[in-house]
Amino acid sequence: MARTELDRTDLRIIELLQQDGRLSNQEVAERVALSPSPCLRRVRRLEQLGVIRQYVALIDPARIGLGLLAYVTVKLEKRGKMPMEEFRARVQTWPEVAACYAMTGDMDYLLRVHVEDLEHFSRFVMEQLLKQPGVVDVKSSFALDRIKDTTALPLRHLAPAAVAGSRRPT
Repeated sequence: MARTELDRTDLRIIELLQQDGRLSNQEVAERVALSPSPCLRRVRRLEQLGVIRQYVALIDPARIGLGLLAYVTVKLEKRGKMPMEEFRARVQTWPEVAACYAMTGDMDYLLRVHVEDLEHFSRFVMEQLLKQPGVVDVKSSFALDRIKDTTALPLRHLAPAAVAGSRRPT
């Protein structure tokens, strides 16, 4: 996928919205030194380009009873009928799975799983995951403590596509 060209103002807008997606356009405009109309045009452009994918409320899993976080690696059988598409479709139906990534290395997929407790996790693995055709290996690790958990991407390390110090027309 081609990189979207972003200037410093675009990056600053994204940084602000990553910190607080509920900021009003007026607040964003003030913080990036733009008037509200050009700021809104930039935000809409970022949304249309898919740079801003969506706006969500981030929920603390423990506060709603999902106190156990597991990272699960899954290996699928490589011989015969390839079960990957079926596995990918099935993962979409499992509410316990918050994220699923296709991986390089020994395992095929990495799942981030939120459950109430070990009993809930055991039911998920035994009744859902291990019953999925083609699953040949599953390994689990449990999070003991949350040291860092952010959805913000590291924008400060990106070089703006525009020439340093210049601004694109708004």
